[in-house]
Amino acid sequence: MKAIILAAGRGSRMRHLTDDKPKGLVALNGKPLIARQCDALRKAGATQIGIVTGYKADLLAPYGDATFHNADWANTQMVTSLATAEEWLSSSPVIVSYSDIFYSAETVSALQTATAPLAISYDPDWEALWAGRFEDPLDDAETFRLAADGTHLVEIGNTPKDVAEVQGQYMGLLRFTPDSWAAAQKIRQTLPAEAARTLHMTGLLQHLIDAGSKIEAIPCVGPWGEVDSVEDLAFYQSP
Repeated sequence: MKAIILAAGRGSRMRHLTDDKPKGLVALNGKPLIARQCDALRKAGATQIGIVTGYKADLLAPYGDATFHNADWANTQMVTSLATAEEWLSSSPVIVSYSDIFYSAETVSALQTATAPLAISYDPDWEALWAGRFEDPLDDAETFRLAADGTHLVEIGNTPKDVAEVQGQYMGLLRFTPDSWAAAQKIRQTLPAEAARTLHMTGLLQHLIDAGSKIEAIPCVGPWGEVDSVEDLAFYQSP
C-alpha cells in the first residue's frame, strides 16, 4: 500500500509554532504530527509513504520514502499539492492524509476495505469533539450528508444552517484509486485555471458527486483529531 501525506502548507493559525517548521512537524505530546501519521499508516500496511512538501521542504524529507514538491504552496490549495504526486495516483490505490490530523491504524485499515473507487473516513460522533474545540460547533462545521443507504456521500463542504445537516465530520483522510483520480483530474480540467489552482479537497469531492461519482464514507475507528490552531494543540494536550 502507498500513502501520501499533504504537508506543503505552513499553517498560519499555529502562529509562532510554525515560524521554523511546517505545520505537520508541530509536536503533539512530544511527537510530531507527521510521525504519528507515519506510524499509523505503516501499522496499517503502508510500504511506501510519499510526502508533498512546500514550506521548509527539507525538514520533511526524512519522514518519507519519497517526496513531491509544490513550489507554489503559498498560493494553492490541497488538490494542487496532491496533483504533484500524479505518478503514484495514476498507477495504484493510494491513501491520502492531511498533515495536521492524527488517527488510528484501524481507521486506515477500515478505509482500505472500501469497495467504491473513492472513499473517505469520517467521524459520525463529531459533535462532542467539536463542542470541546469551539464555543459553537457550527462555527467551523461543514455540511456532510449521506445517502439513504448510510454509506455514500451526497453533500460535503457547504455552510450548515443546522446540526442536522452535519451527519459526520470529514477527517482529511481518504483513498483514491487510479480511476477516481482520473475522474478528479477531469474535473480540474473543466475549471478555470485559478479555480483549479485554489480548489479545496471538499470542493473536489462535491464536484465529483455532482458528476456522478460514488464516494464511500467509512466511519473512523478509535480516537482522532485535527490540530488546526494553537488552541487545538492545547485542547488535545489537556489531561
